[in-house]
Amino acid sequence: MKNRIALVTGGSRGLGRSSALELSQKGIAVIITYNNQREKAEEVVQEIEKKGGDAIALQLDVSKVSAHEKFISILADTLEKKWKRNSFDFLINNAGFAYRTSFVEVTEEQFDSMMNVHFKGVFFFTQKILPYIADNGRIINFSSGLARFTTEGWIAYASMKGAVEVMTRYMAKELGPKGIRVNTVAPGIIDTDFHHGSFDAIEIKEKIGTQMALGRIGEPNDIGGVVAAMCTDETGWITGQRIEASGGMFL
Repeated sequence: MKNRIALVTGGSRGLGRSSALELSQKGIAVIITYNNQREKAEEVVQEIEKKGGDAIALQLDVSKVSAHEKFISILADTLEKKWKRNSFDFLINNAGFAYRTSFVEVTEEQFDSMMNVHFKGVFFFTQKILPYIADNGRIINFSSGLARFTTEGWIAYASMKGAVEVMTRYMAKELGPKGIRVNTVAPGIIDTDFHHGSFDAIEIKEKIGTQMALGRIGEPNDIGGVVAAMCTDETGWITGQRIEASGGMFL
């Protein structure tokens, strides 16, 4: 059996890091990308290797469509030299950030910077890298619980995640003949640096936890495990779906 390989964008921290670690635990080799946090990315690679896994980190700014071709060239060379392959199996479109800003205060610059990462970047990066995704592979796009429920200050970010969910269904339809499954994973509130220290106080975490059916705020491993599970044979009959992993937030 050939080595299975996953590409995780934004794998140097948070949910990308957790996804990379969980995928590795299932015997999947991992390529993680980072924008400017090379040291953190290398730490993830080292952690995977210490546990007997196989990983490498490559630089990518997914928001710059003009840079995608160069990255893909480097990726193709890496696949050949490291794994003797000309394709990989699982694409995890995780890279992202957000501004928490009300509708009346969102600037065009903020809107465009988020759009370039969360929607335009995902759209064209996936399009360009598609020839390197093996038949019967998987694509997992990250959405958010905020595309289902509303919380003040996330209108631009949530709108883009809503667009990702529609895009995912179309991808699933068009790529189905190649056996490629395409789904979205939609986390709820997770305790990562994505929220810029908003949950440092225990009482704040506990208050937010009361809004979840499972009674606590989410941790990165809660999501990484879901991503890894979506890359197993057991979930092979799932495509075009939105998988929310929010601990039952706002049910």
